[in-house]
Amino acid sequence: MDVTKRFNRIIAIYFQLQAKPIVRSQDLAEQFDVSQRTIYRDIKALEQAGIPIYGEAGTGYGLVEGYRLPPTKFSREEILTLAAAEKLMQKFVDPDLFRHFSAVLNKIKAYLRYSDKLNVNLLEENMLMGSLAHRFNENVPSALSILFESIAQHKVVDMEYQSGSSVKPIHREIEPVGVFHQGNYWYFMAYCHLRKDYRQFRIDRIQKIQLTSVSFIKEHKPLSYYLAKEDPSPTITIRICVPLVYARHMEWERSYYGFVSEEITDAGVIMTFECKNMEQEFARWYLMFADEAKILEPNELKDRVKELVSNIRI
Repeated sequence: MDVTKRFNRIIAIYFQLQAKPIVRSQDLAEQFDVSQRTIYRDIKALEQAGIPIYGEAGTGYGLVEGYRLPPTKFSREEILTLAAAEKLMQKFVDPDLFRHFSAVLNKIKAYLRYSDKLNVNLLEENMLMGSLAHRFNENVPSALSILFESIAQHKVVDMEYQSGSSVKPIHREIEPVGVFHQGNYWYFMAYCHLRKDYRQFRIDRIQKIQLTSVSFIKEHKPLSYYLAKEDPSPTITIRICVPLVYARHMEWERSYYGFVSEEITDAGVIMTFECKNMEQEFARWYLMFADEAKILEPNELKDRVKELVSNIRI
């Protein structure tokens, strides 16, 4: 038996027990690629070392409430990661959530040695990340925080939401299921009391938001279940040919328009898409590269692009 490997695994299990209320033996076995029986022995070793663990095999394990070891020493790589994480959070979350994250991070930094603090400060001063405009509504700086709190507490949210097709905001009572980031925006899935169904919303379109004391009326499946549900609308196969030098500029966004595959030929890069919104989203995106790209199929896309071009007012 590799004693060092087992020791490192046991320490890693302990850190997970500190970080989570309940840890399942099955999840630990899959993570460390060992049998559940091995995990049971590791848990027993922690108990014999004086770590107060409650739970049992087949259900889950947790640390007795109030038991914590002093903060562990951070490696150099982990310390530098703290600085990078703070910059990323500042860029990708709303101001209110970033404020909470910074408070947590400052508590962690308080345990660092003086030399480590200097390294973090040096990296922070020399790492710049431009913010993306309109990612959040500036008048609603706590949207993400409220949604996270709602999900954790199972409390209904009141909000004023302005969809892309509405002139005025509409009042909604929702039960948030989960939050996800896609493209340049944050989205969330929620059960809407108004529509009596699950709907996807964009966070920057929230005009007002408030957490209520009303509990959820439904039991919700995990976010992955709703995101995996197949859109019933049909797709249209699209094939375009783009010079190799221009094809690389399309890589960043093409996945949002149903990109399936590409083939490099002498004529250029032939890209295939399965698109659900050809006339609006894809046609307008294609116009960005229309001076160099060529539509191979379908003819309906060619006609739509010509129509859009003819409507251009200069």
